[in-house]
Amino acid sequence: MPDKRYVFVTGGVCSSLGKGIVASSIGALLESCGYRISLTKIDPYLNIDAGTMSPIEHGEVYVTEDGAETDLDLGNYSRFTTFTPHAKHSITTGQIYRSIIERERRGDYLGKCVQMIPHVTEEIKTRIQSTLEPDTDVAIIEVGGTVGDIESTIFLEGIRQLLNFTPKNTIALVHVTLIPRLPGNKELKTKPTQHSVQKFKEIIGKHPDILLCRLQEDMTLELKKKLSLFTYIPQEAIIPAKNFEKSLYELPITYDQAGLSKAVLTKLSLTPKRKDTTQWARLFNTIYSAKKQTNIGLVGKYLSVESAYTSIYQALYHASFQHNTKVNIHLIDSEHLNNSQIHTLDGILVPGGFGQRGTPGKIKATQYARENNIPFLGICLGLQMLVIEYARNVLSLQQANSTEFEPHTPHPVIDLLASQAAIQKKGGTMRLGTYTSQIVPQTLLHKIYDQATFLHERHRHRYEVNNVYLEKLVKNGLIISSITPQNGEELVEAVEWGNHPFGIAVQFHPEFKSTPFKPHPLFSAFVEASTNKK
Repeated sequence: MPDKRYVFVTGGVCSSLGKGIVASSIGALLESCGYRISLTKIDPYLNIDAGTMSPIEHGEVYVTEDGAETDLDLGNYSRFTTFTPHAKHSITTGQIYRSIIERERRGDYLGKCVQMIPHVTEEIKTRIQSTLEPDTDVAIIEVGGTVGDIESTIFLEGIRQLLNFTPKNTIALVHVTLIPRLPGNKELKTKPTQHSVQKFKEIIGKHPDILLCRLQEDMTLELKKKLSLFTYIPQEAIIPAKNFEKSLYELPITYDQAGLSKAVLTKLSLTPKRKDTTQWARLFNTIYSAKKQTNIGLVGKYLSVESAYTSIYQALYHASFQHNTKVNIHLIDSEHLNNSQIHTLDGILVPGGFGQRGTPGKIKATQYARENNIPFLGICLGLQMLVIEYARNVLSLQQANSTEFEPHTPHPVIDLLASQAAIQKKGGTMRLGTYTSQIVPQTLLHKIYDQATFLHERHRHRYEVNNVYLEKLVKNGLIISSITPQNGEELVEAVEWGNHPFGIAVQFHPEFKSTPFKPHPLFSAFVEASTNKK
């Protein structure tokens, strides 16, 4: 296949239609047909990356292996496919403008007037093309925002130019829209989609090749005919995207049955090298056959936005598939926690986060889990909560704290990493990406990682366990189960409670490496322990 293929996924009518899941599903289906794919997210905001945004503002920040702080959709890409995204697979307007301005300051444009066209569009096309590896067959590019937004228009212009200078049938344009039903009206309304397709054509110069329609019910033949008549898109390229019933992992199979993979392959003039969706079919059956139920409490503070803990939710679901149980995730606001919310739980998880708000509740939940033998998993800030709780209630250091929350605490059991002391800027300056850490033998972590000597996990933090207190913590029963040698010191990566059925916390983020077909071992062990407790 000499020519590289591109699939561009855009959205219309409104935001949050699930373009990332659509792009991920297309990637999964193309892989099932034997093609190598890449997946890239274009975010049309002026931020360089997602790292300085609040989870309430933008959802969780997904960290790549090479340390990029990116949009959460890159997590969907890695969960649905075998593709591993890196920094270059996250493109933002901020990155584009920064690169152009730096080049202008160096004099790279040789005195020319730097303009949106051709300079910005050339940078966009160059970045898109740079996401392909030599063995990539199809590059799938998701364009954030909604067609018609001023922020994304320049990216659509870049796509238009690519269309004009690439061979025929090497680009497929997939447009995701909404078919609403107004209250009190029996008719599904197609007019918003008609207008969205019209706006798409104004900018791109042609209609979408494939129309994927979000709706709450089945699409009738009459509705499909009407859409085809007014959008000039063939009926076979109009794909219904009914809301999923149980799990988003239903969607690759559902979209395949609705004709999405066939429509994409047809547009790209490709034929399947093979066709194997059996792993998705098996997963589908597993999800619907679970007989047990396990109640996990997630004690956090970013609960007003569902996407703030996306990777953690999905990692718990992946583990539930493995253990044939249905995980019920109970969201518990750490600012308003009381024991009645947690005394019926089978397991407690304290996730990452920043700032002091909600930490007393997280510490209280951690103490409850320790004293009542409730399976417990702490992640990033969750590890720091465990250490603070242990120092206060086992070591009797009542004012133990993190210098993030109380700079003048007399017992800074959690302190700023030495490498962070001189850093002033916030964006992209934390301890980020994959690090190799040593696993201490004969620990719970050692067992969970199948007796491995090392682990390779992703990080995103500035604060760490203060080594000054390690000896006292260990003497009082806290187990250090993983460390990373760095600059002559040993950074604590995992701790455990002794004499507890399952109490472990880690400084890294295991949720970023979990997939439905390969659950992360920490989440698998946690769900298993919680299910057994029940």
